[in-house]
Amino acid sequence: QVQLVESGGGLVQAGGSLRLSCAASGGTFSSYALGWFRQAPGKEREFVAAVARPRWSGTFTYYSDSAKGRFTISRDNAKNTVYLQMNSLKPEDTAVYFCAASPRDYDLGSLNGYDYWGQGTQVTVSS
Repeated sequence: QVQLVESGGGLVQAGGSLRLSCAASGGTFSSYALGWFRQAPGKEREFVAAVARPRWSGTFTYYSDSAKGRFTISRDNAKNTVYLQMNSLKPEDTAVYFCAASPRDYDLGSLNGYDYWGQGTQVTVSS
């Protein structure tokens, strides 16, 4: 059983930056792919970014179209933590951001691809 705890959310002005963190416990961190999703009020939860399990050839990352070029996902296997660096934030990025973990490296853009979820952290971007 993997437990995930997000932190780093808050209120920021448009154009600003935030870095979200997600600390994992209860499992072998490097055995899991990690993803970030978000859910705005009245909307469905949507994929933001994912980082696959580390491989000898490198660590692969994936982004939604809205996140590409502005957000960066990274993982620190020594700290059991995954990060989401968010730059050039827009009011439409306002949402609760969730961290998720999967023992697989496929379906990482899908809600159903993940077995474990955190409780979320609120990000509010003011215009």
